[in-house]
Formats: sequence, C-alpha cells, structure tokens
Amino acid sequence: MSEDKTAETPDPRSFEERVFARFDALDARLDNVEARLEKLEAKSYDTKPIWERALAEIQETRAEMNERFDNLERKIDVLNRDMLQLRADQVRIESRVERLEEHG
Repeated sequence: MSEDKTAETPDPRSFEERVFARFDALDARLDNVEARLEKLEAKSYDTKPIWERALAEIQETRAEMNERFDNLERKIDVLNRDMLQLRADQVRIESRVERLEEHG
C-alpha cells in the first residue's frame, strides 16, 4: 500500500492557470501589505508635529529651569555672604564680651 505523493491532484485547470492564479494571489497580498504600510507611514507623519511641539516645550522648560537655577544660585550666594558676615560679627562681639569679662 504505497501512496504516490507525486500523483497529480484532480484539478481541472491547466498548470499555467494554477501558476497565474498563485501569482494573482501573491499580487493581492502584496497590494494589501503596501496599503497597510502606507497607512502606517501616514500615521508616523501625522505624529511629527506632535514631536516637534514636545521638543519645543522641552527646550523652553530647560531654558526656564536654567534661569531659575541661576537665580537660585545668586540667592544662595547672597545668603552665604550674609551668614559669613553674621558669623564674623558674632566672633567680634564674643571677643569684646570676653575682654569685658576679663576686666570687669
């Protein structure tokens, strides 16, 4: 009971008709893939303005943050100077108090 797998299946169409039918099926599938690809490309182009706006907002935020950091840095510098002067005044007053206590 050996089966001949190479035996032709009953198909009323000629070999050429079957090949062309396969080509037509492949062509239809390629058309479908191309249509889907075009839709995906169109969507990616639609998002370009969104990304451009997002990038502009990021750059604007960065510039604003740099300005605020510069302002904060100046305030901290002023605070440090004030604290240094306050400590110097405190040391001077403590020295005067010690001298007064020694002579008093």
